[in-house]
Amino acid sequence: MNDMMKDPMVLRQIIMDHDKYPRNRELVKDDRYLSKHMASDSCIDDIEVQALIEDGKLKDIRFDGVACTISTAATSIMTELLNDKSIDEAKEIVKNYRDMIDEKPYDEDLLEEAIAFQNVGRQANRIHCATIGWDAIEQIMEESEK
Repeated sequence: MNDMMKDPMVLRQIIMDHDKYPRNRELVKDDRYLSKHMASDSCIDDIEVQALIEDGKLKDIRFDGVACTISTAATSIMTELLNDKSIDEAKEIVKNYRDMIDEKPYDEDLLEEAIAFQNVGRQANRIHCATIGWDAIEQIMEESEK
């Protein structure tokens, strides 16, 4: 990981950019998409994540709903990071993201901009916000394999 990604201001700018201009934030009406609704008991987060999975690949991931800055940014980054990845690649990225949040060893290079959430594990009340969209995609991938 380059040194810029260790600068707290750069990490904050990544989060703010994805909150203000979330990527892939628009749901589609298409029966081919698997969908997962997620809501939080502890904050405003109430989102839906959709994914189109074809040939073992996440072809398109989108989301929408009401969410705090952390949730919006984390889910936006997740959609960009996992779009067009195989299920196996996506699972490896999700595992490393969770390891980072849980302050365990992880592969920084796999996470790209998601590295912006490297300190969230120190703020227990923010962990759910940083993982709600990731939980949704994980459940969608599990469903797709059934």
